[in-house]
Amino acid sequence: MRFKNGFNLKPVFNFNITVMGKVSYYTEEGLQKIKDELQHLKTKGRSDISRQIADARDKGDLSENAEYDAAKDAQGHLEAKIAQLEEVVGNARLIDPSKLDDSKVSILSTVSIKNIRNGTQAAYTIVAEEEADLKLSKISIKSPIGQGLLGKKVGDRVTIQVPAGKMDFEILKISLES
Repeated sequence: MRFKNGFNLKPVFNFNITVMGKVSYYTEEGLQKIKDELQHLKTKGRSDISRQIADARDKGDLSENAEYDAAKDAQGHLEAKIAQLEEVVGNARLIDPSKLDDSKVSILSTVSIKNIRNGTQAAYTIVAEEEADLKLSKISIKSPIGQGLLGKKVGDRVTIQVPAGKMDFEILKISLES
């Protein structure tokens, strides 16, 4: 939701956080992004919403003031997002890359795979759901491909059910994100 003063209620980072109360594992970078977004929402976000409510209140009768209603609604959404991010941060655990096994695919593994059908190759890093970004070749551990690759070793062939159908891959290389 965008207001006339330019405030945009969309989060600074696009995290799809849906599981509440469960421990989730993050890279240091991923957890820092969530903390930064939380800090931004608590400071600038709250300040902007308060200013919008005050501006709308100054326009008179609140019972027929759509701008005031919209600002109060945005405030509710903002506070819900803050509460959600606070719970995520409270339940977050950092992943220690030094304790990961690079002989098989796990979270933080960068996996080079070959599509057996057409021979194309790609490399993806398996990350927590909230850190996934296909543009950066980071796929969620909960995605069909991420789940299909978990625990596999170099040379393994795997058939993975994706929305477009079944795909066959061969694992060419596994390394750990640094």
